[in-house]
Amino acid sequence: MTRPPSLSHPFLLGFDDIERALDRVAKGAGEGYPPYNIERMPRTDNEPDKLRITLAVAGFSREQLEITLEENQLTIRGRQIDDKTRQFLHRGIAARQFQRSFLLADGMQVLGADLSNGLLAIDLARPEPERLVRRIDIMSRD
Repeated sequence: MTRPPSLSHPFLLGFDDIERALDRVAKGAGEGYPPYNIERMPRTDNEPDKLRITLAVAGFSREQLEITLEENQLTIRGRQIDDKTRQFLHRGIAARQFQRSFLLADGMQVLGADLSNGLLAIDLARPEPERLVRRIDIMSRD
């Protein structure tokens, strides 16, 4: 299903990328595994705004997880390989794979990632953009 363009007003110039980003986010909204939190970290005087994405990845080792950043898309992948040498009498925990993506705003920086007690935490920073005011000269074509 295609959304009608919502940013097509004549005063909104150059927002095509936002339209595409909204479409990408809408397509990935059905993902449910693994569960995750996004929290705003307390701000300090000399640091920019920080966010933390925490994913519940119990059963995954560091080697089975991969985090990539391509353009503005942060992607976390988990791959578990089924151990054929083990013989289960009951199998309630499946070896699974997942991929979860987050679309980051321009200027967002990935500071690092940490895996502890089955939780993968990825820290992000949003530096304050510089406020630029530029005067545009008007040329006369007489």
